[in-house]
Amino acid sequence: MENFAAMKALTFITTWTAAVLLAAGCADKQAPVPAAPAAKTNEVAVITTSEGVMVLEFYPEVAPGHVENFKKLAKQGFYDGTCFHRVIKGFMIQAGDPNTKDEAAKVSWGQGGPGYTIKAEFNAKHHARGILSMARTPDPNSAGSQFFICHGDANSLDGQYTVFGNLSKGDDVLEKIATTPTEGPDRPVKRVNIESIKIVPADSVK
Repeated sequence: MENFAAMKALTFITTWTAAVLLAAGCADKQAPVPAAPAAKTNEVAVITTSEGVMVLEFYPEVAPGHVENFKKLAKQGFYDGTCFHRVIKGFMIQAGDPNTKDEAAKVSWGQGGPGYTIKAEFNAKHHARGILSMARTPDPNSAGSQFFICHGDANSLDGQYTVFGNLSKGDDVLEKIATTPTEGPDRPVKRVNIESIKIVPADSVK
């Protein structure tokens, strides 16, 4: 009987000790360190037009809201089938109006948008040739989808319109579009179509 009691006590002590050691071992283990988030891919916009291809790089450091809005619309195919509806040589070329998908609705070209507006992100970037900026009404916070690319220096727009990118490839295409013949109100006589705007990794563009 004494031997049975001793064996039972030993079994309890051994089991308890093992549990303590196991718990101690678990306590010594540190929680795994979360993996660092993958670096965000640098993206560019590839605009395929009836006059050739242009590539735009973005400035998210000064206009993050505008960059994300443009990318979102482009990825939705919002710009595909629109056109450059306003062209002023030496100044800029403007596009991004969904109304321009309808040739029979020219009277409304320049008035369309995505159905919402975004807040201005005015910054110190200078409106020089190739700069990508956002069109708006007299209300500073009225930008939506329409954008323009400067053909010449436009310092009068600095601090008044949101710069959010720059033309990195296709200056010859910008020149073709900016010098195309126009009629009132600054509309190209021959349609300058935007076949598509694709957002792709920068390193995929040669």
